[in-house]
Amino acid sequence: MARPPLPPFNAETAAQKARMAEDAWNSRDPSRVALAYTEGSRWRNRGEFLSGRAEIEAFLTRKWQRELDYRLIKEVWAFTENRIAVRFAYEWRDDSGHWFRSYGNENWQFDPEGLMAVRIASINDVVIAEADRKYHWPLGRRPDDHPGLSELGL
Repeated sequence: MARPPLPPFNAETAAQKARMAEDAWNSRDPSRVALAYTEGSRWRNRGEFLSGRAEIEAFLTRKWQRELDYRLIKEVWAFTENRIAVRFAYEWRDDSGHWFRSYGNENWQFDPEGLMAVRIASINDVVIAEADRKYHWPLGRRPDDHPGLSELGL
């Protein structure tokens, strides 16, 4: 099952791949998101190590049960042949109503069919006041006219 754009990446296709990932994650649909990864995809997410779609889907299910009102923006940092590095920030609240902005970097490696085979993510959480939120679009896909990370100063 190919997931275009396929490697080797250029600036346009790397940005397209990052936006597709952002859109999928903003859906908060673990089964949809998991389809972008190889059957044996390997992840490091913070201090958690995952292998395969089933573990990825279970992880994402737990994540979005805990991280409510999740909204994410990704931006390409660098790319080459079959790898893309992105930086991201997402906002969410816990079940007590406390808001957070999580900042991170991801390194992605793709197979020839455009599926992600490796994802390495480093993430830091910062408590923010609700008044300091910058992501106010309705849940789901970020509107095309909404500023990205650089435009928001993040």
